[in-house]
Amino acid sequence: MSTIDAASQKMDFMTLLVTELQYQNPLEPMDNQQMAAQLAQFSQLELTEGMNSNLATINETMTKMNTTFEGAMWMAELDYAKSLLGKTVSFTTSEGDVLEGQVKKLTFQDGTPVLTVSSDNQSHVIKTSQIQGIQG
Repeated sequence: MSTIDAASQKMDFMTLLVTELQYQNPLEPMDNQQMAAQLAQFSQLELTEGMNSNLATINETMTKMNTTFEGAMWMAELDYAKSLLGKTVSFTTSEGDVLEGQVKKLTFQDGTPVLTVSSDNQSHVIKTSQIQGIQG
């Protein structure tokens, strides 16, 4: 099934209208109100198609911006996590305690960078958002 745009349909209608006018019976002319109503419908259809096209373009642009922004934020978080390797950091545990330890490893959980921090002979896996400070 092919889709025909409103402009093409309007041109077909105009061709048909001209043909009807050429061959109409002069004693029974065509109804002007019906013709005007059909032309108005085609004009409205053209405007609606234009709006749909504009909305699709806006949606595509917003999707690209969102993807680009998310990608940039992810890269910034990854760079930050990499910069912490080997450094001593203070961080908040899931229990709310603040500990200090050295960042030993960078891995990923659900696509998010996480750090393995060694503190008092224990390893803690933390997110970058849990870091309270960096000692160097």
